[in-house]
Amino acid sequence: MVVYSLFVINKAGSLIYHYDHNLQRMEVEKTFSFPLQFILDFVDDRLVVRFGEMDGIKVGYAVLTVNGISVNGRMIQDVENQGETDVLAYLQDSSHFPVSIKFGRPPLRANERIMLASTFHSLYAISAQLSPEQNSSGILSMDTDVFRLHCMQTITGTKFIVLTDLRQDGTDGLLRKLYQIYADYALKNPFYLLEMPVRFDLFDQNVQAAVEQADKSGVSVI
Repeated sequence: MVVYSLFVINKAGSLIYHYDHNLQRMEVEKTFSFPLQFILDFVDDRLVVRFGEMDGIKVGYAVLTVNGISVNGRMIQDVENQGETDVLAYLQDSSHFPVSIKFGRPPLRANERIMLASTFHSLYAISAQLSPEQNSSGILSMDTDVFRLHCMQTITGTKFIVLTDLRQDGTDGLLRKLYQIYADYALKNPFYLLEMPVRFDLFDQNVQAAVEQADKSGVSVI
């Protein structure tokens, strides 16, 4: 049983805390000959697979390293020329082959997390408005084929969101525990400004301990 991530969103829809607990990095590294059997293109300054799949490499996977050298946005360190070069141009040059490329699902950037938090905040409000019954709570859980999203909104409008696998039990207890930790180590902290990002070591430590306990037991932590 697995807890993947958690998010805390304030009443205005801004992400104020995020913690990745057990996200698996899906990475595939192989040696290729020229030409490559799939189409690469830049998306949000990441070189990703746009067409073609093979040997575990899927559409949407990004180029992480080339010959063991990390890709930095659109550029890669060119050891031969002692400088940086465009990574796509590098992979379109047959003289650089055979080449070892590591592909993987790119992690979410901070701005992407903020955007997704704001989007979920809006979806939560929309779901409440669509309800045929008055005083609907909004989204409590959402299932995909591989994970489940759990959400608890407090009376002040703060949302606690946990992503788990489909078999995880006791998530309601975990959400209540996270709310308790937020109240004890953020709201009661005289240095904390309401609705602002939470950045306190004790808060981090207690969140991690609660998530690890739920991850191991799969039952309520309260």
